[in-house]
Amino acid sequence: MKQEINYSEYFKNKVLEEICRLFFENKLDDIDHIPFNILPKGSDVEVRCCVYKERAILKLRTLSSLGYSINDVDEALPLSYYLKPENEKKYKTNNKLLTVLESACSACVKSRFMVSEICKECLSRKCINACNFDAIYFENHKAHIDTNKCKNCGKCKEACPYHAILKLVVPCEEACPVNAIKKDGKGRANIDHSLCISCGKCISACPFGAIMVRRQILDVLKLLHTKKLVALIAPSITGQFGTSVGKIVTVLKQIGFEHVFEVALGADITAKKEAEEFENKLVVNKQQFMTTSCCHAYIRLVKKHLEKLKPFVSDTCTPMHYTAEIAKQKYPNCITVFIGPCLSKRKEAQEDSLVDYVLTFQELQAIIKTKNIDIDSCKKTPSEDFPTKYAREFAITGGVAQALKHYLKIDTKFIKDELITDLDKKTVLKLSAYANGHCNSNLIEVMACKGGCIGGCETIKPIKQATDDVKKFSV
Repeated sequence: MKQEINYSEYFKNKVLEEICRLFFENKLDDIDHIPFNILPKGSDVEVRCCVYKERAILKLRTLSSLGYSINDVDEALPLSYYLKPENEKKYKTNNKLLTVLESACSACVKSRFMVSEICKECLSRKCINACNFDAIYFENHKAHIDTNKCKNCGKCKEACPYHAILKLVVPCEEACPVNAIKKDGKGRANIDHSLCISCGKCISACPFGAIMVRRQILDVLKLLHTKKLVALIAPSITGQFGTSVGKIVTVLKQIGFEHVFEVALGADITAKKEAEEFENKLVVNKQQFMTTSCCHAYIRLVKKHLEKLKPFVSDTCTPMHYTAEIAKQKYPNCITVFIGPCLSKRKEAQEDSLVDYVLTFQELQAIIKTKNIDIDSCKKTPSEDFPTKYAREFAITGGVAQALKHYLKIDTKFIKDELITDLDKKTVLKLSAYANGHCNSNLIEVMACKGGCIGGCETIKPIKQATDDVKKFSV
């Protein structure tokens, strides 16, 4: 069966590849050609309404990939204008990582419930009885919803025996666990950065690719071979590229990184420290439970939305921090580049002086593809340090809790652990209840993404395949 191309992903990846190609060919002066290189005259690539609008959108996609906030730029100026150092300083003035491209946003219909054509006007009137707001009425042999009275509670949908009531959703709004996305006056998406936790779920959810990440890929490329670059590779990397750490190290050195550290080294430190903290909080201080702290999107959730939960969150730093600390101690003048699966690590790096840049797996894939590196044919670079199997499995659901229990000195049979993965509105409510003392577990692993880090918004492999490969290459 023919598989249709995901053009939202296609355009994003092509922009990254074009930036890499121009850099490696020493042709960045040709950056204004990127939209036309991706959509040349006579192209059969599917577009929205016309090739001219798609090229305009590609120009803004390129600006975002160069690290600019779309809201801060002048669209009339050429891409080459923004490569000038003085303009880079002028337009990269804020730390907001997500940017919405208005011209790409479809201004989806407002989220609401509606009655479909399969309504049978049944005699039980279960939908009317379920509604507490008198919003449902019958007319012309069919139920109708008065949108002025409806509160979008969904009780009517649950009650309908024919499943005739549907929920229309705005994908980005539905995906956001903290309601940080709202419509503006024209019905387009608008991100409230004071609420945003940088989980990146809106990026994956938007079928039009209208929500984009401000990237650091060109910043890192410019440093290759000129600075002592050190790569800090997240444990989830083996699941994305389906190969051993040794081969990935070889690839990164071919690209231009001088040294490579597994972030699993820091994961061992995190797990050990969290185990000590768990024993102290629960055994010594008799605290009810403790949650893990390695997911920065979750930490931002607690800081911004669940302050009552803060005393129950581990104070231990993340594996990325501890690995960067190791790298800086060994090579004091090095430039550290974390390579991982998500947006939240870039936000964490803004707050951590030990991490200089962040690349995502999608960006690394673009670099590898552009340089025509065949990972399978690469030889393994011998490891200097050997993290535990538990640390290398930090990236998958249950991996953090398992590593923590590995380092516990107390009898683990008393541990009632719970795994919260894929933060959404329901899990946020559950965590809120836990903060109020309604919790039956004593160790809670929290990951913002489905499947753990291997499900991050900037990953390149399906969760099941990535999970299997992380386990395969963790030994």
